[in-house]
Amino acid sequence: MRADARRNYERLLGEARAAFAEHGTDASLEDIARRAGVGIGTLYRHFPSRHALMNAVFQEALTALIDRSHELAAAEQPCRGLVEWLGAIITHAGEYRGLAQALMSTSRDETSALSPCNVPLREAGAVLLARAQESGAVRAGVSIDDLLQLTNAIALASEQSPDDPELAGRLLTLTLLGLKGTAAEAG
Repeated sequence: MRADARRNYERLLGEARAAFAEHGTDASLEDIARRAGVGIGTLYRHFPSRHALMNAVFQEALTALIDRSHELAAAEQPCRGLVEWLGAIITHAGEYRGLAQALMSTSRDETSALSPCNVPLREAGAVLLARAQESGAVRAGVSIDDLLQLTNAIALASEQSPDDPELAGRLLTLTLLGLKGTAAEAG
């Protein structure tokens, strides 16, 4: 990439990060281009679709999530490692309104520009899930696709209730533990 094209690319990414954080992933692409000091055609030359731009914006966070999965793969308690990683996904998805929705809608579409986000997450999570299942902490019928859809649904629900910062944690706990309480809780 030429130096000027590289600068445009980096400015577009920076403005997209800021716009997505402020307005969500449906932020105006025209505004992003304008704030980056380029035309909309330049934005589309670098990022042919909104999902392509989203993919580029989220690569840094994706790398962090993948790295964290590698660290947690050696956890003494595999289920705790899996739960911690799922919580990290929810936290990440919550940083940009609309990300959870986009990831949910493209989770099985390998032709989507978001596939470079979905596929590595699925692969990293599958390793953590397999360890948790091998330890007997998670039943055999659970799939990583189901868990990722659930985490995205939790992130989406939390997005709708910004005044309740604890909602995502409560929903994740409820999802993983279910409704059955202990005898002491049933009182």
